[in-house]
Amino acid sequence: MFNTVLILLQLFVTLVMGIYFFNMLRGQHTSKSGLESDSARELEKLRRLKQIRLTQPLAEKTRPQDLSEVVGQKEGIRALKAALCGPNPQHVLIYGPPGVGKTAAARAVLKEAIEAGNSPFRQGAKFVEMDATTLRFDERGIADPLIGSVHDPIYQGAGAYGPAGVPQPKPGAVTKAHGGVLFLDEIGELHPIQMNKLLKVLEDRKVFLESAYYASGNKDIPPHVHEIFQKGLPADFRLIGATTRSPEDIPPALRSRCVEIFFTPLKPAHVKSIAENAAKKAGFSLEDTALDALCQYAQNGRDSVNIVQTAGSVALLEQRHSITEQDINWVAEFGRYTPRYDKKVTDLSSVGLVNGLAVFGPDQGMIMEVEATASESESGDGSLCVTGIVESQELEGRGQRLIRSSSARASVENMLTVLGRCYGIDTRHYHLHINFPGGTPIDGPSAGSAIVTAVYSAICGVPVSGRIAMTGELSIHGKIKPVGGVAAKVNAAAEAGVTTVFIPKENLKNLFCDANIRIVPVEHISEIFEVLFAENPLSAPAPAAAAAAPQQLISARGNTEAVPQAEGTNR
Repeated sequence: MFNTVLILLQLFVTLVMGIYFFNMLRGQHTSKSGLESDSARELEKLRRLKQIRLTQPLAEKTRPQDLSEVVGQKEGIRALKAALCGPNPQHVLIYGPPGVGKTAAARAVLKEAIEAGNSPFRQGAKFVEMDATTLRFDERGIADPLIGSVHDPIYQGAGAYGPAGVPQPKPGAVTKAHGGVLFLDEIGELHPIQMNKLLKVLEDRKVFLESAYYASGNKDIPPHVHEIFQKGLPADFRLIGATTRSPEDIPPALRSRCVEIFFTPLKPAHVKSIAENAAKKAGFSLEDTALDALCQYAQNGRDSVNIVQTAGSVALLEQRHSITEQDINWVAEFGRYTPRYDKKVTDLSSVGLVNGLAVFGPDQGMIMEVEATASESESGDGSLCVTGIVESQELEGRGQRLIRSSSARASVENMLTVLGRCYGIDTRHYHLHINFPGGTPIDGPSAGSAIVTAVYSAICGVPVSGRIAMTGELSIHGKIKPVGGVAAKVNAAAEAGVTTVFIPKENLKNLFCDANIRIVPVEHISEIFEVLFAENPLSAPAPAAAAAAPQQLISARGNTEAVPQAEGTNR
């Protein structure tokens, strides 16, 4: 009897288990059928979506495909090729304003490097492009699209090995770019933690991942996972980082590992070329006056293409295929485009007015006028008024906040000392007013030579030619000290119509520019005064330290010729 009950109980349990597993199998089949049905519907939606296509944006049509189509960056491209196309390619940082061809140049240079016979880049080398402003990572290490991460078994998305308790590595962009180039746009926006991880990868050329669930003695872990955790993921690539920031904003540790290359702002001629190409590919014609107007508003290639596309759309609405100046001006007005600053100098000579040189933005030069007036004070209680400069500047960074006094104001103080010490001019007998017109606040020591020349011209009543410009820091001993951005300044002077520019002699050795302009290297302010104020009766003998051989004019193209004396008039 007992055996019979036991047998019946076993049969019952077996029946229950059979029904349970049957229901599970039927549920899985039903679930699988439902998933297949949902997948079929989603695939059909995707197929219908792919059949809907808009026209290709004009920006994509005009995007450079090779180096010949990248305009205005001759020296930058040459430096980029030197860094990447040799047998030992280097990491690169590209500085420059937006829309000047940094990404396009990087892509094209990689193609040339692959084709070069002595480059380690092989056919099929990848160009992995990422935007540092959108790179996000989980501080717990669950996800990191740049460096890579590990999906531990407890987290959703651990992969096929999750149920078995095996941590699964997920490669990041640095591994995907192995053997090629990783291009990080706006690299200056990268999170500090990711920046430090990236520096480690650049050093090791591998990515080492960690997980609390990994055990080297666990035989259930597949061999390739052991290989990754013990020897790391390969990450031998070359980094190209592009940024619109200045070098001072980039971590020194990254800069020390990279070749720094500077792309310059596009000139009107380059913008014109891009606009003509965009109009041609869009099927429009550009009137000459419209093209001139566009060059005044477009600061880069993207601006140029966008203006052409919008103006062309306006023309099409009016059933025209020609873009007029009125179309360009309308786009510039509603788009709030800022006109390009293109100052042109004249042959007019003026008393107390000197063309200084400055840089602003990313290595962009400009003409900076310095004007001065001087009226005698019989009582000897003269005054000094300075307008248009930055009196103080607050700097904040790396956990510090500093307030720096204006170095342009310091140049004015140095000017007073030099005029009294070197030329015997007691400025207390004059009411002096120094101004920097144009509405742009001025800061920096490079205006020193222009300031002292303008004040000396105002006191002596000797005009200075509008075709002359100068830059250089003025010391209290009258020496002209080196300054930064001289190449950009000289190029800006040439574009403005300047024929002669005075620069510090120490800057001559590292001056690389294509400007066809006469350059006068000087060491002391007396060398400038000898040229401009040779007939001035107030001129004191040149200090012994400034005595030198006759001046030579040095052309940026390598020519030298004697410096003609400027004509002066006595007061």
